[in-house]
Amino acid sequence: MSWLLKNYEKAALAGAAVIALGLVVLGWQKSRGVSEDFGAGLQGSGSNTTAVADAALVPITLQSMKLDRTWTQAKTLPGDRPVDLFAGIALFIASSAPDKPLDPFTGPPIHPPIPNIWWLEHRLDPGFADSPNRDPDGDGFSNIEEFTAKTDPNSNKSIPALSAKLRFVKDECLAWVLRPGYGDADKFPISYEDSKRQTNKIPAGEMAAPNDVFFQKGPMAKRFKLLGHEIRKEISKSTKAEIEVTIVRIEEQRPNKKGLVYEVPSPLQEERKNEYLQYDRTAILSLEAIGETGKEFKVEERTSFALPFNAPKKDYFLKQVTPTSITVEYTDAQGALKTLQIPKGSLPRASE
Repeated sequence: MSWLLKNYEKAALAGAAVIALGLVVLGWQKSRGVSEDFGAGLQGSGSNTTAVADAALVPITLQSMKLDRTWTQAKTLPGDRPVDLFAGIALFIASSAPDKPLDPFTGPPIHPPIPNIWWLEHRLDPGFADSPNRDPDGDGFSNIEEFTAKTDPNSNKSIPALSAKLRFVKDECLAWVLRPGYGDADKFPISYEDSKRQTNKIPAGEMAAPNDVFFQKGPMAKRFKLLGHEIRKEISKSTKAEIEVTIVRIEEQRPNKKGLVYEVPSPLQEERKNEYLQYDRTAILSLEAIGETGKEFKVEERTSFALPFNAPKKDYFLKQVTPTSITVEYTDAQGALKTLQIPKGSLPRASE
């Protein structure tokens, strides 16, 4: 008889023990795998604990969210300024005392002559070195210009006088001369020439009589009228002796110069024509504001114009143009006549 038959019960018992041990090990491994894969597994002791940390705070938080947490403006004593609970005031320091804070309300002006209250009222930051020169509304006028003009620095509809941003870019000039010839009684032949090498003259065999508008076609057609002539006594530059000179008087008919009278000797010799040169001058201008910066426009001397240039009302008068400057006149809101001197390449210098 074999050992297994003799010891069957012992072997069965041992086998059952081995199988039980295997099941225990397998269960332990499964439990460990679940724990590793799912960290929020059930690991309580059977009491009232939970696997989610601080879960008990959730109902407390929900209850807190139902509370009225509205901030209200603090009440102040008469004369005190209210405290803004949402917009703090930046802390400033003076360069002379960097260890001491500067109160914008009670301290000295941060950017003289602009008072600190002006910055606060318009909600602008004075904390930059160039704050007076900044342009928050993009209308072409700086904070200091808006302050001086008492306009709103935050609105491009509220602007100072546009004349302050008028720039004289350069001038265009036409030089010309009228040359009367020898007359017959009160009639004279007259010729014209200019710096563009244009010429004109009264046809051969004809002369202009008093009140005639001459040059019927060609350059300067119908621009001049002969008023007449007179005899004057002058000292000759060559002989130093007194001589009689015929002076022809010619009146402008061009609209912007109408009424001007030119006095020219007859005959006007070639060597003296530069003494009697006249000029048609045009200013090339630009408006450095309200989105017009860089856009050039032309205005002839002694002509009214508008700002901006395409506006219907022409409130400005270009009184004079020279190669180095222009003179502009206009009437301000109070009805006072103002004069602007604008150097070439610059903005205006105002004068009374």
